[in-house]
Amino acid sequence: MANKGQGDALNSGLKTPTYPSNCLAFLNPPTETPVQIAQVRIRVIIVGAGLGGLATAIALASSGHTVTVYEQAPELGEVGAGIQIPSNSTKLLKKFGLDPYLKDYITEPDAIAFRRWQTGRVIGLTRLIPEFRATFGAPYYVIHRANFHSALHRRAVDLGVTVKLASRVVSYETQGPSIELADGSFVSANLVVAADGVKSIARGVIHESGNQPPERTGFAAYRATVDVARIKADPDLAWLLEKSSLNLWVGDQRHVMTYTIGGGKSFNMVLSHPDNTDPSTWDQTTALSDMRREFQGWDERLQKIISFIETTLKWPLMSCAPMTRWTNNRTVILGDAAHAMLPYMSQGAAMAIEDGVALARSLSKISSTTEIPKALAVFERVRIERSGMMQEASLLNGKLWHFPDGPLQQARDEAMHPETLGIPFSHSPNQWSDPATQMWCYGYDTEKEIDKAWECSLAVRSVI
Repeated sequence: MANKGQGDALNSGLKTPTYPSNCLAFLNPPTETPVQIAQVRIRVIIVGAGLGGLATAIALASSGHTVTVYEQAPELGEVGAGIQIPSNSTKLLKKFGLDPYLKDYITEPDAIAFRRWQTGRVIGLTRLIPEFRATFGAPYYVIHRANFHSALHRRAVDLGVTVKLASRVVSYETQGPSIELADGSFVSANLVVAADGVKSIARGVIHESGNQPPERTGFAAYRATVDVARIKADPDLAWLLEKSSLNLWVGDQRHVMTYTIGGGKSFNMVLSHPDNTDPSTWDQTTALSDMRREFQGWDERLQKIISFIETTLKWPLMSCAPMTRWTNNRTVILGDAAHAMLPYMSQGAAMAIEDGVALARSLSKISSTTEIPKALAVFERVRIERSGMMQEASLLNGKLWHFPDGPLQQARDEAMHPETLGIPFSHSPNQWSDPATQMWCYGYDTEKEIDKAWECSLAVRSVI
């Protein structure tokens, strides 16, 4: 229901501008719409019980569908450390009942601070509290990846989703649709959703362009955690824990992202650096010394934190070329299988969650299983555009953050300076703060975009 001010404004004849503008955003404050129950309930197979697969299972089960997830691992568990859950994702997770499952594990940082690589001086600042809740109707969280995965799994099971472990899928049949398991058995359903990650075998089944292997991006990242007690005990570093902030040191071809997770008990670090070598040649036994060498000469306080790291793993940063198709008959790919991207917008998992919700919304529009391909076509069109733009934004951050010292770096820092002072600004190279990018990224309404696409397709058919 519209509030009084909104109703008065609508009655005065205001129309949405045809030009790019957010001047009427006050008419549509963030609201939560109920989950749309499907008109026809279908049997769905999901391949992959990662973050995207489980989020999709939750969205589909919440809409009334029967969902079975097949996962090749003998037991569930996520490798890695911290992960960010941005506002465009948290509002969807809340809607699908995740808040009680996440509340004991999340941390809500107050800001994201860009810091100069050599001194740690703040050169850019995105204020998250209270700005993101107020503007986008949802908070910005960080969490340990394993806790996030566990929460999604528990919610899915509570909704009646069946998760079958040690069930490796070796082939897809799009006509059925069906999957073949490693034990030689076949399973069919009304719809097969492949959320099988960056090394997806389903991608090649969808379209010949998907046969291309994931591409190395020229970057790798060290991931590690540090005991908060060590930082708290050091007078040079204790200030990092006074507020729960994300801190991002940026420099020539490198950056370091840090934040606390696990209710403030652990300090998460991601250290990105250039590397064009084949990951199969990496020696993980030398990762610690290699990592420290990469960041010699950086802020002394940062180097001290790095010296506290006891173990680390080096990860290749992979990307897949954008695909023009995600569907083939009643088989569809989503998540990293469809749009693996650099983590520089912290949106990889968020895009997979949006995918799952968008798929459930599109399927809720059909009244017969014969219309599944129609629902997939609408889903595909909307999500290819959205995820492709996010891939582009992530690649751009990989350029903006990594300028060597010089004219470009100085211009970037000067352009971010107003946000550090809390004074108005109209644009920023910090895409977390840039007003236009921020609204597009975090203010995106996944279900509304699916609704609009369906309305458009129906209007076209009525004209034809």
